[in-house]
Amino acid sequence: MTSAGKDSRYARQARFSAIGEQGQERLLGSHAAIVGVGALGCVIANHLARAGVGKLTLIDRDIVDRSNLQRQLLYDETDAAGGTPKAIAAASRLSAVNSGINLVPRVADLSSFNAEALLSGADVIVDGTDNFSVRYLINEFSVKHRIPWIYGGAVGASGMSLTVVPGSTPCLRCLFPEPPPGGSLDTCETAGVLSPIVDTIGSVQVMEAIKLLTGQPEALHGSLLQIDLWQHNWQSLSVQGARKISCPVCGERRFALLDEEKQSETMTASLCGRNTVQVSPGTPLSLDLRSIELRFGKAGRTELNPYSLRLHLPDGMTFLLFSDGRALVMGTDDPLLARRIYAELMGE
Repeated sequence: MTSAGKDSRYARQARFSAIGEQGQERLLGSHAAIVGVGALGCVIANHLARAGVGKLTLIDRDIVDRSNLQRQLLYDETDAAGGTPKAIAAASRLSAVNSGINLVPRVADLSSFNAEALLSGADVIVDGTDNFSVRYLINEFSVKHRIPWIYGGAVGASGMSLTVVPGSTPCLRCLFPEPPPGGSLDTCETAGVLSPIVDTIGSVQVMEAIKLLTGQPEALHGSLLQIDLWQHNWQSLSVQGARKISCPVCGERRFALLDEEKQSETMTASLCGRNTVQVSPGTPLSLDLRSIELRFGKAGRTELNPYSLRLHLPDGMTFLLFSDGRALVMGTDDPLLARRIYAELMGE
C-alpha cells in the first residue's frame, strides 16, 4: 500500500475512482501557488491543504481586517484585532489542519519584480486576487513558463472562472484583450459580496486544480463558467477554438508586463472596501523595521511585529510599513494624501 493509502486522512478522497491512491500520491508531490488569500484564496487554500497538496505558496499583500470576517473563512477576530498579515494567518490556521504539507507564506504584492521568485516551481497557479492588473501579470507568467493557472472572480452573488492551460486553451488575453477600465465593473465596494458565491467559485477553481495536479486535463470544464446564485443561473460558455494566433501573449509570446522597464516612482492602489491605500516604492526595498521604529516613535505610537511596523498618527490614520518598503495608509482613500504621508515619513 502506498503512503497515501496508509494515511486515513485521505481515505475518502482516494476512494474516488478518478483519483485513487496514485492520484493522491501526485497531489502530495505537487506545488500550488495561490495569489491572494482573501475571500476566494481562503476557500482555495483550505480545500487544497485538506486535499493534501504537498506544497502551498500563499501570497498576499494585505492584513486581516474586521470587514473580511464575513467571507474570509480562515480568519477570526483575533487576527483582525492584531492586523495579522493574511498570508501568515492563513498558514498558521492551515498548519493546524494539515501538519504534513509545506506551507510557504509570502507577505508580498505580486509584481514584475518578484513574480519569478514567488511563482517559479509551481505546478499550478490559482487566482485569489481581486486585481485585474495582477491577473494579466499571472497570465503572462503562466504562458511564458507553461504553468496552468485558474482565474476566478466573485462579486455580489455572481462569479466566473476560467482555466488556462498554455499551449492548449486560450489565455486571458485571447478572451479579454485589454483589462477593463477602472470604474467599469462592480467591485465588492460598490456591489458587496455574499459568502456563498465565494465558496462556489473557489470550489470550482479547486476542482480544476485537482484535475490538473492528478494529471487529468481532459476532465477540465473547458469554458468560461459564469454562476449567479441569486438568480439560480449557471452558464458555461465554451472557449474551444477561441485561442488567437494574433494574441500578443500566447500567440506572439510578448510579455510586456513581465518585461516592462521598472519604474522608479512610488505607486498607489486603493484596497477594495477598506478606506486604505497601498503605497509601493518603485523598487522593492529591504528595510530594518526595528531601526525605523526608533525614528517613527517621534511621530506617534508604534507597534512592531516580525512582519510590519505600525505607526498610529495623531490625526487618527495609521501607517503600516512592511520590510519590502510597501505601506498601507489606513483611514483614507485618497492616493495623493497617501503618497504625501509616505513621502513625509520615508523621506522620498
